[in-house]
Amino acid sequence: MFWDKVAWVYDLFVNVVNRDVHKQLKKMVKEEVSENDIVLECACGTGMLTEEIAKKCRKVIATDFSQKMLEKAGKNCRDLDNIEFSFGNILNIEYPNESFDVVVAGNVIHLLDEPLKAVKEMERVCKAGGKIIIPTYMNKDKKGNNSTFVNTVNVAGADFKRQFTFESYQDFFEEAGYSNGIYHLIEGRIPCAIAVLRKKEDV
Repeated sequence: MFWDKVAWVYDLFVNVVNRDVHKQLKKMVKEEVSENDIVLECACGTGMLTEEIAKKCRKVIATDFSQKMLEKAGKNCRDLDNIEFSFGNILNIEYPNESFDVVVAGNVIHLLDEPLKAVKEMERVCKAGGKIIIPTYMNKDKKGNNSTFVNTVNVAGADFKRQFTFESYQDFFEEAGYSNGIYHLIEGRIPCAIAVLRKKEDV
């Protein structure tokens, strides 16, 4: 698996290549979490967001489809005792309906064959009134051309399924029926947009 192969160097991308964007991303996601929240993080990677979320909330269950990424995340977050790491597939989340106050999936939607299925799964396990937070790299420029980053990592084997602009990212959720989304754009070497969706309260 590509992500198993790159797990050992992924932190170089996080902490050096796109450091400024990730610094702002961590701050903004952390601000969306409250002290008593129990959070599910899908596709946690090497724990970039996991570590920040755990510093703020009651508990984080961090999952990923790559065992090597999970191992690296465990090492990066070893000083925090409110994180549980486990293997998990965002397209088939193995938790009951309405289990979590917040559900997060960072930088994975663009890699999926069925991104909307993943969003629906996140919504399913989120409590009514809870938050679904989905940061994703913006992969196209304003003219609709693939970024150099996308071309490079696709050659390496990442296999991006979608390339978003900030506008098309908002359209993706709105066309899927999420009319209450709040969106933030973090500019930088590899820009990142954050979608914050609120699950509707039970009527």
